[in-house]
Amino acid sequence: MAAIEKYNQAFVEVFGVKESALNDHFSKDNMKEWDSVHQLNIVAFLEEAFDIMLEPEDIMNMTSYEEGKTILARYNIEF
Repeated sequence: MAAIEKYNQAFVEVFGVKESALNDHFSKDNMKEWDSVHQLNIVAFLEEAFDIMLEPEDIMNMTSYEEGKTILARYNIEF
């Protein structure tokens, strides 16, 4: 499975949205469901999917679909 597929799957699973809903505007500011629990669930999915351990600062900054890709790039995950 490609990195973008794993990444998208985390958001689909956590938020129960269709993959087509994911774009760079998908964020905690636009999703009323996006709370701290959902944010931690995304982190857990991504850490497992990519076999990484995110730094606390990265966990706190995982507040949008776009930012998540930027964060994961620092862990050598390419989309």
